[in-house]
Amino acid sequence: MIAGADADKGDSSTNSAQEHNRDFGVFPIPHQLRHDTARPFEFSLLLNIVFAVTGTFTGANLYYCQPILIQLASAYQVDYDRIANVPTLTQAGYAAGLLLVTPLGDMVRRRELLFALLFCAGSVTLGLALTQSLVAFETLSFIAGLVAVTPQIIMPLTVDLAPAHKRGTALSIVFEGLLLGILVARVLGGVIAQFSYWRNIYWMSMGIHYSLLLILYFILPDVPDKKLGLSYIQILYTVLKFAVTEPVLIQSAIIGLCVNAVYASFWVTLTFLLGGSPYYYSTLDIGLFGLVGILGVATGPLVGKIVDRLNPWFGVLFGILGLMLTFAIDTAAATRSIGAIVVVAFLIDVFDSMQQVSSATRYFAINADARARINAVYIIAIFLGQFIGTSAGTRIFTAHGNYANGGMNLAWVGLALVVLLARGPVATTWLGWSGPKERWLRDQKSDQSDGKSLKALHDAEPPEPMVPITVAEPEINTETV
Repeated sequence: MIAGADADKGDSSTNSAQEHNRDFGVFPIPHQLRHDTARPFEFSLLLNIVFAVTGTFTGANLYYCQPILIQLASAYQVDYDRIANVPTLTQAGYAAGLLLVTPLGDMVRRRELLFALLFCAGSVTLGLALTQSLVAFETLSFIAGLVAVTPQIIMPLTVDLAPAHKRGTALSIVFEGLLLGILVARVLGGVIAQFSYWRNIYWMSMGIHYSLLLILYFILPDVPDKKLGLSYIQILYTVLKFAVTEPVLIQSAIIGLCVNAVYASFWVTLTFLLGGSPYYYSTLDIGLFGLVGILGVATGPLVGKIVDRLNPWFGVLFGILGLMLTFAIDTAAATRSIGAIVVVAFLIDVFDSMQQVSSATRYFAINADARARINAVYIIAIFLGQFIGTSAGTRIFTAHGNYANGGMNLAWVGLALVVLLARGPVATTWLGWSGPKERWLRDQKSDQSDGKSLKALHDAEPPEPMVPITVAEPEINTETV
């Protein structure tokens, strides 16, 4: 009986190993990409770049519809109010995906999750290219937003794979790829719709998604799931728990909300600023300012190297101070000098990247087994910030002009600075500056406490020094000897 049990156990282990050598139990994983504790996978620059490109074009799916709304209204013979539901539903789907899909990164194998998302995104864009029904187009737009969360699976995976001393650089490359997607989508969408048929945008997107799926199949390592023993409902519950129990995450989320509010406000009102007095630029000229933003995005690797050298709390501080300077220039000179607008369009991406990557370095350090759920909390916060910035920025600019909008943006950045200063880099309490003094440069030889949970900091405190116990040596009877 024991021999039979051992044989059954051996068969079970063999079956488990074979299952982990295949994606979805069907497609064989290339041998060099299979998980092997004796042969750790080396995170390469090629994989980092592919992650960034994947983030660019999966995130772009959220924005392809924006420059073609007029063509969509004409194709489906509806007014602008009705067609405006398309971007709204896409963003609503994205919000649902952030809450319901991204936490799965802590529950299942990331290789399979990424493949499933890419396949679904490619299939949905095929439906968008073919459907003749507006209701179906709206429904598919919601689903497209739901499965466009691939970058938010990739970012925690990047932290898991990249060596600790290069995480800032690796994260910045992925993050800049995501920012680039916002700009690329509007450029590609506008150009294709102008010189071709709008449906070709979605044919292109389908081809890109399936191509990325094929590329990742041959270079993405298989990372085992974290075996947390949690159900899906429990995973979702812990997302809410992290949102109210981790001071570093809450601090980072509020700062991210503020910064993304001003980022969205700047880009959405730039069209009104350049199209009106004193510039009166054409649509094409306004679109070219996206190229300035791309130049700012291109500084991502340099920003990442700087972040790798900085204590992450100070990286956030320098990013916020840089944004404050940027919006001071915007408020004072945007209506007087086109050069000032060019400078602002460049600097906003540079300092936003520094702040976001530094913040990610902090909150990803909270719990290595919960990075997907922690990231979900932060991304939901910055998504809310973008919504607030777009809505409030548009209303304030159209009603009161650039000076009022600039003042609001400075107020948002000021709030972010107050929130950061309310809790120091290694505070062991919710508010204050308790803890050891920290230098602004990162100590490469020691693990940073910044970002760790309060419990982890408490557990890491050295025990009370032990009092040495003196044991009396036994007396030796020399006469007996």
